[in-house]
Amino acid sequence: MDWYSIVKFLHVTSAILWVGGGFALFLLGVLAERDGNIEDKLQAIRASGQLGGRFFAPMSMLTLIFGLIMCGFWVGFSDLWIIIGLAGYATTFSIGMLIFKPTGERMGAMIANEGITPAVLAIGQRMMSAARFDYAVMLVIVADMVLKPTMHDIGILAGMALVMAAGAILAFGGSRRLVPSAA
Repeated sequence: MDWYSIVKFLHVTSAILWVGGGFALFLLGVLAERDGNIEDKLQAIRASGQLGGRFFAPMSMLTLIFGLIMCGFWVGFSDLWIIIGLAGYATTFSIGMLIFKPTGERMGAMIANEGITPAVLAIGQRMMSAARFDYAVMLVIVADMVLKPTMHDIGILAGMALVMAAGAILAFGGSRRLVPSAA
């Protein structure tokens, strides 16, 4: 076994824990939303907030570090798939740090002070919307790492763009309501 294989194993393992763990919590939130179970949805959002800094951020950083080590020593930084991967990582890390972390903290404080209010539910809904886009980005990153497209792989690149567009539409193009409207 060589060092590249060890670093690649660590890169993939940390990526699985980061993306897979977050996706499981996101899926729990989506299922609770579809069932109309507000308490379960809030629990999934709370768990995401609790694990964000303690688990997801460290796993995402390890994924990046091991990927950078592979690029620095063996692969290089000029291939399109590396650039797409780094841009995707920057996007999803920014979403986590600039949206999920502060939103989760604000929701936690609001729930502690006021309980579950319509304002808290609205914030939770916006957080779930951002998560839809975040997982579209992550899907593109995973496809990118596996397929390693070049500028000549128009179909793959178009598919990635379609996934990003679909994620943006699902996230920001008319959100579903968490709180039933008063009719």
